[in-house]
Amino acid sequence: MSRTPTPSATPSRTAAETATQPASWRRAAEAAAGFGGFPAPGERVAVTGCGTSWFMAIAYAALREAAGLGETDAFASSEFPAGRSYDRIVAITRSGTTTEVLDLLGEVKGRTPTLALTADPDTPVMAAADTVAVLDWADEESVVQTRFATTALAFLRAGLGGLPAALGVKSVAEAAVDAELALTEPLPEAVVAAEQWTFLGRGWTYGLAQEAALKMREAAGAWTEAYPAMEYRHGPIAITAPGRVTWAFGPLPDGLAADVAEVGGTLVANAPCDPLADLIRVQRLAVILAESKGYDPDRPRNLSRSVILG
Repeated sequence: MSRTPTPSATPSRTAAETATQPASWRRAAEAAAGFGGFPAPGERVAVTGCGTSWFMAIAYAALREAAGLGETDAFASSEFPAGRSYDRIVAITRSGTTTEVLDLLGEVKGRTPTLALTADPDTPVMAAADTVAVLDWADEESVVQTRFATTALAFLRAGLGGLPAALGVKSVAEAAVDAELALTEPLPEAVVAAEQWTFLGRGWTYGLAQEAALKMREAAGAWTEAYPAMEYRHGPIAITAPGRVTWAFGPLPDGLAADVAEVGGTLVANAPCDPLADLIRVQRLAVILAESKGYDPDRPRNLSRSVILG
């Protein structure tokens, strides 16, 4: 049975913060233009974070390496390979208090130069990292990250400079225009009424696919999965069926649309929309689904703003 949730009369804090992303990205691009702490071309870089920040790290690492700017790896902070040598470590932490990130920065202090991105300048990360980019205009009241995560990625993306045309990646300014459209376009009925969602990405957009799935689980308790797009046919397609969605960030691999149609799934493919802007549609969907279930998207179950281990 199809269901079309009725929008809340009073927008959640998450929805309100989601709507500010185009302006936040533009400000990030301006800030990046005057920031001198980005990894230099040719440096071997590791990018790290936890949860949403880890997925933004995955996206940035893939984009930087694809741009030919140097070998770039991404790790969850708790799984960082201590024995590897890097020229620089970039850490993303909205709160500036996440235990695993602070522990890692402390471990490499004085040995490997570090850059941290945070939303709060009054937190321990300010002393833990060698260089800090404070994106305080992108901070959030909601536990669920939307604005800070995408703004951090927009800032790092702008810091890469002019990307090779062959990558097909838009400028942050162009992405912000796409984001404005993503905030206003109605979501397809079949997407809102679905029972399951699988998100796919290739290269830098795989991190966005992971984040999309996490957002749906966090805010709405939804059944979601995420995979590299070319791996979809190596097993994950088994879950696809009528009433279930396959959502691809960026261009579709050849033949994938036909494969989804053959098993009765609903395909969402919003290229040529910038994939980061397309993520906003998923953020909106997560809020709609949460409210339809009577959940508070600002205060998801079992979660807090920062994980601080005792």
